[in-house]
Amino acid sequence: MPEPSTQPAPAPAPAPARQAPAASTPPPLLPPLLPLAVILLAVFVVPMSISGTAVALPGIGADTHAGQAPLQWVVNAFNVAFACFTLVWGSIADIVGRARAFTAGAAVYAVASLASALAPGALLLDAARALAGIGGAAIFSCGAAILSTVYEGPRRAKAFALFGTVAGMGVAIGPSLSGALLQAVSWRWVFALHAVALAVVLLAVPVIARAVPATPRTAATIDVPGSAVFVTAMVLLTTAIVQGSQWGWGSPGVLGLFAGAIAALLLFAAVEKRRAHPLLDLSLLRDRRFVALCLVPVAGSFGFVTLLTYLPSYLTTVTGRGTGAAGLLMVLLTAPMLVFPLLAAKLVTRGVPALAIIHVSLGALVVGDAALTLFGPDVSVAVVAMPMVVTGAGMALAAGLVDGQALELVDPAKAGMAAGFLNTLRLGSEAVAVALYGSVFTTLTASRSDDSAFHLMLWGLAAVCLALGLLISALLTRRTTTPGTPGTPATPGTPGTPATA
Repeated sequence: MPEPSTQPAPAPAPAPARQAPAASTPPPLLPPLLPLAVILLAVFVVPMSISGTAVALPGIGADTHAGQAPLQWVVNAFNVAFACFTLVWGSIADIVGRARAFTAGAAVYAVASLASALAPGALLLDAARALAGIGGAAIFSCGAAILSTVYEGPRRAKAFALFGTVAGMGVAIGPSLSGALLQAVSWRWVFALHAVALAVVLLAVPVIARAVPATPRTAATIDVPGSAVFVTAMVLLTTAIVQGSQWGWGSPGVLGLFAGAIAALLLFAAVEKRRAHPLLDLSLLRDRRFVALCLVPVAGSFGFVTLLTYLPSYLTTVTGRGTGAAGLLMVLLTAPMLVFPLLAAKLVTRGVPALAIIHVSLGALVVGDAALTLFGPDVSVAVVAMPMVVTGAGMALAAGLVDGQALELVDPAKAGMAAGFLNTLRLGSEAVAVALYGSVFTTLTASRSDDSAFHLMLWGLAAVCLALGLLISALLTRRTTTPGTPGTPATPGTPGTPATA
């Protein structure tokens, strides 16, 4: 009997054999959707706030009796703070954990939105909006880093496609929703709605915490000196850009701000070389493909965001359309954001190279901006409908897709830092593009009609997008590794491989 009793001992072996495939197979579809939904809700609020706040400025001015400068900084304070802290939050997320950093940013944004809704005057509102910008920077940087950590393969592509789609929806819906709230109740409800949405996000934080593996960098500390120098540089740079059109680009104040920004950035590079755990690992910038992908949103800033900002005023002042008709026509420009990010993800999963789609998006920006020169005082909608859709598609095809492709080139431990750098370029270039457009357009209208100036600006935007497209293409094709399928990302965890010479 002793020997038969020893026979059942191997019997448990089949159980682990069944469990092994389960550990390697992807989890069911439903659980991964929960953290994605929470992150997308937060992501939706940030661009909606950026585009919708401008609509509320007249109501804010009438209620608070604010002057033009403090009123304009209701928008600028958010943008400047967002640009300054995006990289900082990305680096912090890699150290303290991405779920924690995302939660902290969402909490800051919720408190700041509530403070904005209750602000008795413009100055306190400006301060609250700056605080909201700091929280928004965390939502974008840490949200993108979480998606790159939680999802893989086709699911990652779809997650980032939804990331781009929802961000585009926020930009498109923001003005309409803010206008409706302004008419129905008051401007304070614009910010109160943001607070409510972020409160929902905070309630669902445990869903994200369970989905994100704990991957803080061991023995790493927050780069306080680097963060302080970088924030100083970005404050000087973005303030110079914001104030350039008001003070004059050649004024001593603006030139002094630019000089200070350059000096601070040089100091930042020197500090980062000496840090064991830098805010920005400069080796990331030696990866040509990563840098190229980070430049794609810059093209979108010039080719799309400027039109999103200034085309409505052209439609009302030059073509004589009412604000309602102009807003309806703008749907042709923004509607592709609801469709093309998901279409791009589907094409990638079916074998279409991601880099090919990105090249198509850059080409669409060039063609679309150039074709929009068909606009004129008496032009029909049928003539300009296709150029507007093509321009919107140029922005939408790369939205989200470029984030996923860029982060796949980076060591997962540095995903937050990489996402922070990408989004710093994204928002910083938007500020530069919008400010430059406004300044140059004002100069052109001093000697020619608004219609003629607008057409020249469109050719200029097409030229900038073409130059950026050629630069991006050159960086993407200069590879010293074994050639593979175009658009196939490098293996995660080997940043800089394409840059080795």
